[in-house]
Amino acid sequence: MYLFYAVLTNLVVVISPIIFFYRILKGKEDPLRFQEKICIYSKKKIKNKLWIHAASIGELMSVIPIIKKFEKNKKIKSIILTTTTTSSAKIFTKLKLKKTFHVYFPLDNNFLTKRFIKYWQPELAIFVDSEIWPNMYKNLKIQQIPIIILNARIVKKTLNRWKIFPNFAKEVFSKITLALPSNLETLKYLKLMKVKNIKVAGNLKYYGKKNLEKIDSKDLKSKFKNFKTWCAASTHKSEEIFLGKLHKELKKFNKRIITIIIPRHINRSSEIINDMNKLGLKTIAHSSNQKLKIDTDIYLVDSYGISSKFYSLTNVAFVGGSLIAHGGQNPLEPARFGNFIINGPHVDNFKEIYSFLKKNKMSSTTSSILKMERAIIKKLNHKNNEQNINKITKIGKQILDKNLFYINKYLT
Repeated sequence: MYLFYAVLTNLVVVISPIIFFYRILKGKEDPLRFQEKICIYSKKKIKNKLWIHAASIGELMSVIPIIKKFEKNKKIKSIILTTTTTSSAKIFTKLKLKKTFHVYFPLDNNFLTKRFIKYWQPELAIFVDSEIWPNMYKNLKIQQIPIIILNARIVKKTLNRWKIFPNFAKEVFSKITLALPSNLETLKYLKLMKVKNIKVAGNLKYYGKKNLEKIDSKDLKSKFKNFKTWCAASTHKSEEIFLGKLHKELKKFNKRIITIIIPRHINRSSEIINDMNKLGLKTIAHSSNQKLKIDTDIYLVDSYGISSKFYSLTNVAFVGGSLIAHGGQNPLEPARFGNFIINGPHVDNFKEIYSFLKKNKMSSTTSSILKMERAIIKKLNHKNNEQNINKITKIGKQILDKNLFYINKYLT
């Protein structure tokens, strides 16, 4: 199976110029740095004690606390961070880290992964979430570089894909030196894959930006002071139309209510504005710096890395990917700011987190406009629950410390 995978990844490399060109046109690839994905670097070659790979924004945000802790470690002179998306690269530039630098993760081709390892010379490789790459794992193992999968997450759909090639799957998973699963479901699946060294440390997403720094949202508080607001976060295609219809109902309750929409992918902003226009709703994009007016309906957040500022303004948040068969998005960031969470029925990606929120009366589930309207109105004037904030913060600190304890054993 490795032979077939090698042929497949060789083919991807051959056609990669076409793929890169298409993605650049779509705004999904950096025209100045795409060559890093085929291991052509402008950055100086340097030996790195630690390499962390976080595919996109969600994975990056969950591992920022770990990176900040490692930046204070005198044993670690430099950290290489890889991601695959331009959006996560933009977030990285805002972090202003001293020891950590960013490059794009290479295509998982045998030659390219060997070149990557030889160029950057990591002593420890940490992969975040569900980042399992057969060729990279194989070549790290050959070089005797420990592989840690941090905040590991495997859903049933992914497991079923691996089960199609059971021997190949077990061979790939056998390369993992240490697995730190984010939930009990993943723990079970890692055991099925015969991963030998598994330690349960908890989901890093309980620890987040609220713990890291004080959020400065004075400018936004001033902007929205004469309006009632609520937030719809990580929304997907078609969900915004549902939310637009919901907003029209909320407007009957309060003419000064504004729905803040934070889409999962901001490159859909024009499409969302068009959808809102069709519903007769006036939309202001955050990047436009326009003043809010009495007839403003939707405030569209079309910039990355500022969602926390909006969560600090609101008391209730809908979390997207849950009204469609996507499996939901992580609700912990708005919950950490005391927002009551409303979600649709499709939350398989974060079952344990939603179960925790429901158990602690921090969330409700509905796919009905009427029921969602009632839930929002009920929570709109409730101040953020400090007890809930403190509960999540405490759990997050314990989880962070436990993960660091296990990782530090591999930092000699």
